[in-house]
Amino acid sequence: MIFVYNFLQAVLLIITFPLLLLIGLGREKYRSRLADRLGIGLEKKMANLNRNNKKIIWIHCLSVGEVTSALPLVKGIQENMDRVGVVFSASTSTGMKIALQKIKPHVDLVVASPLDLLPVTRKFARTVRPDMFVLVETDFWPNWLHTLRQENVPLVLVNGRISTASFARYNRFRSFFRPLFSSFSLLSMQTENDAAQLRRLGVTPERIRTLGNLKYDARLFTDTDTGTKITAADLRIPEHCRTWVCGSTHPGEEEVIITAFAALLKSRNDIFLILAPRDPGRSGEILKLTAEYGLQAMRRTRPADPPAPILLLDTIGELADCYRFAQAAFIGGSLVELGGHNPLEAAAHGVPVLFGPHMDDFLEIARDLIECGGAVTVASAPELEEAVCQILGDRAIHQEMSRATGSLVGRNAGVVKRHIRELRSLLHADSGPA
Repeated sequence: MIFVYNFLQAVLLIITFPLLLLIGLGREKYRSRLADRLGIGLEKKMANLNRNNKKIIWIHCLSVGEVTSALPLVKGIQENMDRVGVVFSASTSTGMKIALQKIKPHVDLVVASPLDLLPVTRKFARTVRPDMFVLVETDFWPNWLHTLRQENVPLVLVNGRISTASFARYNRFRSFFRPLFSSFSLLSMQTENDAAQLRRLGVTPERIRTLGNLKYDARLFTDTDTGTKITAADLRIPEHCRTWVCGSTHPGEEEVIITAFAALLKSRNDIFLILAPRDPGRSGEILKLTAEYGLQAMRRTRPADPPAPILLLDTIGELADCYRFAQAAFIGGSLVELGGHNPLEAAAHGVPVLFGPHMDDFLEIARDLIECGGAVTVASAPELEEAVCQILGDRAIHQEMSRATGSLVGRNAGVVKRHIRELRSLLHADSGPA
């Protein structure tokens, strides 16, 4: 499999090299990180890492969501695993930005991730010399995993999840993906359904654990821990208002949200909306939409914008902290068929949760939130308006839903401790992957 992968990779590189060169040199976000991702200067960075007989754990994340998920684990390792150093990497430029803000204070070194070229992955593996490699959720690269396994480094997947769409893709290309999954010594999945999907793909059951979602332990971390100092004043939340946060929204959802918000404002003037699109680059488009409804909005990145009942959170990495100020939350990607986003960022703060019918990527978490009474499914602007009106207008409903979400998160806490036990056991094992 690895031979075929590298043969096809070589052919594609030859064919597309001029285009890749043009893109790589023409775009700042690629050009500025290319040298780091090729391993240039890595030896110097690693030379500054004082190993002191430490075992080195290399933790890798794809982007912002995975970096946020990794924070509780990183902090848990820092507090509970003696004589262990952590090297952390992220693939995307936005992921690196958040890693430098939130992860760096708790690890020994933050580095760029290698391009999946065999000479590059070998250079990274032999320079970092990790005693364990931990992949958070996703970002499977054949050469990277193959190289680490050849170096007898135990591979661990944490916070693993397999959506319906991902399972269909993995199953269709089973001959490619099964060896990737089988290269891991431990596959820690979020839910039993995720674990069952792996078993259906033919992965050895002994390698699979269901340890839960790391974000259940997110509430253990304060603003100081995460490196943020967001206040209600920073977000310009009026003192008399109750706050509704709509996070990770996609095209087709903002119109529903703004329609519901406009209707709510007709009956009450004490609601403040924080709207956080999944892609902050869509802020101009959303501003035009709010104007069409006769509503004013201000942008987080433009503190000079005049006060308005809507704050457009056009930043990256601040949404999770904003849920602390919410009395109600809507989870995006769920009114449109995108599988939804993780509702635990809101639930961890005891916030009543709303989402649409398309929560395929978080079926078990969404189900548990509904069954405990902490969440409601909505499918239209009128349903969304009614649900928010009840939550914000009826103190008893709000308190009951808040108590339910807090209780659910509390019952599922301890995910980091379970992961630490597994990592400690594997790190001190005599051999690498079986």
